[in-house]
Amino acid sequence: MNIGEVSKLADVNSKMVRRYESLGIIPKAGRTDAGYRQYSQNDVHVLRFVKRSRELGFSMKDIKQLVSLWKNKSRSSVQVKSIATKHIDELQKKVNEIQAMLNTLNHLVKNCHGDQRPDCPILDELNCHHE
Repeated sequence: MNIGEVSKLADVNSKMVRRYESLGIIPKAGRTDAGYRQYSQNDVHVLRFVKRSRELGFSMKDIKQLVSLWKNKSRSSVQVKSIATKHIDELQKKVNEIQAMLNTLNHLVKNCHGDQRPDCPILDELNCHHE
């Protein structure tokens, strides 16, 4: 398959196919005599795996490890679980940070009169110099 066909089947744009190839996530494509990249059905499976991993927010470093573990039939699931658990911890930290931002903004908006006066706790907070 050429890059257009594999990208369509995997639902990944051709730029990302080339990027994943350059990162070593999928093997270097074979080339036709004319120099066009040629991909296999296996490449489509790997690209779909990568796409789903990206949708779950895994980093490219983690995805590379996950692809390697997926291909390794003698792997232990503890390695996979460890990567996923670390990712859960990172996501939970981000959720907590976002919740703190929402709480602060909700408080500021609640305390802003939103009228013609210039007093504004939102701007006051943004102008606060923390040292």
